[in-house]
Amino acid sequence: MPKARHFLALFLSCWFWSAQAITVQGDGAQKLEIAKAPQRIVSLLPSLTETVCALGACQRLVGLDRYSNWPTSLKNLPRVGGGLDPNIESIVALKPDLVLAAGSTRGAERLEALGLKVLRLEPRTHADVERVLRTVAQALFVSEADSQRVWREIQSGVQSAVASLSPKARAQKVYFEVSPAPYGASASSFIGETLIRMGMHNILPAEMGTFPLVNPEWVVRAQPDVIMAGDSSRASMVQRPGWAALAAIREQRLCVFKPDDSDMLVRAGPRMAEGARLMAECLNRVTATGQGPQR
Repeated sequence: MPKARHFLALFLSCWFWSAQAITVQGDGAQKLEIAKAPQRIVSLLPSLTETVCALGACQRLVGLDRYSNWPTSLKNLPRVGGGLDPNIESIVALKPDLVLAAGSTRGAERLEALGLKVLRLEPRTHADVERVLRTVAQALFVSEADSQRVWREIQSGVQSAVASLSPKARAQKVYFEVSPAPYGASASSFIGETLIRMGMHNILPAEMGTFPLVNPEWVVRAQPDVIMAGDSSRASMVQRPGWAALAAIREQRLCVFKPDDSDMLVRAGPRMAEGARLMAECLNRVTATGQGPQR
């Protein structure tokens, strides 16, 4: 009988929680009231897609932006454009009870005007990732304990990557390029924060903003010991004035990541620990041998 009372109390507690409307805090001053646990979610930002799945709610996603590519189990879901060009009609047709979007997503106001609930979140730092995990968990009526567990796993994974670095790999001057425009990851970005935890010196200071457009001459003057970038950047690097003479390029102290790895590395989300591991592995290689094979 005591066990039956326990399960009844647990059921009533879960029912009470699910029956209560909650208010979640999005980016800026946004406050969004959600009456019940969303079951049809459209995500317009890959890091938010991955956050939903990390919280065990992948099955609630019914539509994605064109760039969300993890986990692969989502590959057959409808695509509804991107953050800069969302297909409003396609999103509305999916009848979502929640749309997850970046603060910079175009068309968010239009979606709201059409009666959809839009939660705006755009993680850029480690603190942002923790906050977004907590906020998305709230919005999905997932327990805070689950979001805390995911965050502890991320932190533990990043710390393991830090601990794996050889003494020789530490204290390098690093330039991390996120796209070939070129845009870089500064010390204030989540990538920069990971590099700082690894004991690296980021050549792009925090005051430049999280992901600044970089003057290629800045990199030449800074003379990084190691350059990290995606495949799409590698070909253009040697075409930039002065870059062929950079010691990091001449001596092949390059971490060049294939598209899937590059996608994962530049997303402030649940796979940050995996990204930290890839960076640590390459730093160990290039400082040990002077060469870093392409991933």
